[in-house]
Amino acid sequence: MKVKIIDLFAGIGGMRLGTEMAAKKLGLETETVFSCENDEKARQTYRDNFGIDEEIYGDIKELKTDDIARTVKSHDLLLAGFPCPAFSLAGLVSRNSLNRKHGFADRKGNLFPDIVRILRIKKPKSFLLENVPYIRSHNEGRTFKKILKELESVGYYVPTPEVLSSSDFGLPQKRRRIYIVGFRKFTLFNYPRALNKKNDVASILEKNIDPKYFISKKLWTSHKARKERNKKREVGFGYGLVTPESSHTRTLSRRYYKDGSEILLKVNGSKTPRKLTPRECARLQGFPNSFQIPVSDNEAYKQFGNSVSVPVVKEIALEILQRI
Repeated sequence: MKVKIIDLFAGIGGMRLGTEMAAKKLGLETETVFSCENDEKARQTYRDNFGIDEEIYGDIKELKTDDIARTVKSHDLLLAGFPCPAFSLAGLVSRNSLNRKHGFADRKGNLFPDIVRILRIKKPKSFLLENVPYIRSHNEGRTFKKILKELESVGYYVPTPEVLSSSDFGLPQKRRRIYIVGFRKFTLFNYPRALNKKNDVASILEKNIDPKYFISKKLWTSHKARKERNKKREVGFGYGLVTPESSHTRTLSRRYYKDGSEILLKVNGSKTPRKLTPRECARLQGFPNSFQIPVSDNEAYKQFGNSVSVPVVKEIALEILQRI
């Protein structure tokens, strides 16, 4: 059986990679028949790793509803880690400070309606969506209720979504994300349970690190001062410091390229900690060492911070594929 997939807001392909891994484990063949990603650098990484010759569609909002039937090929499974700034807590704070709309009112940042358009027209057997946990409480829960109602209105049975943490699936990162699965008909479905597999930070570390990844004394002093201020004001968290023996890091985010504050590694013999390397960030998200990183360090940090944790997607996809 060949499972046909579309990969929306694909980023660097974490959702696709996890699904392909699951299919391979089940002895199934996959074919990605449509993908879209608006970021040019992310498209470069995607192409280099999946060998795509055909065009990756850019801004999905430019795809008119009347053109979906022709442009988006028929498929069995829709994947979409739809962008979260319109629904995340950080995005809410940022938008409020700029007097910008958020949630469904943010026409530019909210891409969920585009998922619904495709589901309504193409009617795949199943879908897998991913977003930040805060989406459940955004606008006092009304946003999430609307999301589920719209998915059901276009003909899908949606088992109760669950929040899963990457640290429960063999990754040393405490990254919590909500996953939403749907089927064209009522289907008994269980989200995967935590795997009995633990790794510490040492499991992702490279050897012979370039000195450029160590932060300056000035930045380290600034980090410590800001953390002390935040502590006194009882706001924020400041930097996050780990050792190789730590069980997990904080969540890797897109902003990691700025100063690395959320994940700094203490190194014996060094007066300052260091940032993770791009390869270490890839490992922290569960990407194999064979995954190519053709972009600059800053772009790589953004891409892996934006991505999904591949092993989590793999385990969910295993459950989905066995039912479709």
